[in-house]
Amino acid sequence: MSSKPKTVPQKFKLIVAIVRDTEGEIISKALLDQGYRVTLIASTGGFMRRGNATLLIGVEQSRVQGAVQLIHENSAPGVDPGLKRATIFVLAVDRFEQI
Repeated sequence: MSSKPKTVPQKFKLIVAIVRDTEGEIISKALLDQGYRVTLIASTGGFMRRGNATLLIGVEQSRVQGAVQLIHENSAPGVDPGLKRATIFVLAVDRFEQI
């Protein structure tokens, strides 16, 4: 049996948020508590190859700002002014499949 790709409304987005590894679980839990679906992936990157957590969040466009706000609210204040707390991308989703 073959599943057909789901048609995604034009207003569906994928948020990719790269955060400090120490905050990945905290942010993920805050998002889950508010009904967002989140995938948490351990990752590394940056100049010092520090540990990161990459969050993948699929949302309707109307919920994007709420998700981004939760990421801001649950990121610890930066100790070093040059150190970023999170990098957030919001991407349009043309299609997705669940198998």
